[in-house]
Amino acid sequence: MIPMEGKPGEAAGPQYLALRDQIAFNIEIGKLPAGSRLPSERQFQTSAGFARGTIRQALAQLEAEGLIYRRDRSGWYVSPPAITYDPTRWAGFMAYVTEQGRTPATITLAKSSINANAALADIFRVAPGSPLHVIERMRTIDGRPVLVERITVDPALAPGLLDHDLDGSLTQILKHKYGVVVARNRVDMRPCALAKEAAETLGTKPGAPSLTVVRTSFDEKGRVVEYDQEYWRHDAIRIHVDLSVRGEPDA
Repeated sequence: MIPMEGKPGEAAGPQYLALRDQIAFNIEIGKLPAGSRLPSERQFQTSAGFARGTIRQALAQLEAEGLIYRRDRSGWYVSPPAITYDPTRWAGFMAYVTEQGRTPATITLAKSSINANAALADIFRVAPGSPLHVIERMRTIDGRPVLVERITVDPALAPGLLDHDLDGSLTQILKHKYGVVVARNRVDMRPCALAKEAAETLGTKPGAPSLTVVRTSFDEKGRVVEYDQEYWRHDAIRIHVDLSVRGEPDA
């Protein structure tokens, strides 16, 4: 077991915050490096005398902050560094993860054809009931599942798309096999909680914090090429936008 050393000069406060600070300090100084397993709840009880409820509150706080994550039936682990994502820059998952010195991978979970409901028909500007391709995939970084995605594509632009190997870059398949080039992306992001199916795929509990990224991609004619719904582990992604400011900022 890794000894839990308290942060010097801790202020008095709730016990769970004191334990949270101890663990966070050990992560900060490298005593608990990324990927390392935390002591079990029983070990915390035995070594430090914390009550079970106090321990669970501290772990839940650290999970909410993205410092640790749970592996189902395995315990708590220190989160690896988050990937930096710039929504203003056009780069696919495989590219920007590789650029940051990490190893990306994609696993296709399912692919099918569906009839467009009213919402999808409105997005793709087709009649309700029109056929659409749907691709469900899991993405990993350094072997750790970090997001699940559901991609909807108009088969009129990419007939036979589901016959291809979709474990690589979908953008490259659309470009080189169908001559479809994305000219513009619209990205929406919001926090949410993982639903049961997505949580199980990512190896965590339903209700775990998540970031939803919805990307609508358009070609040069303004046609919707892809509608991509991504559900990220909240500790796996960091949003970074670098903007040039012109003129005086508003008060």
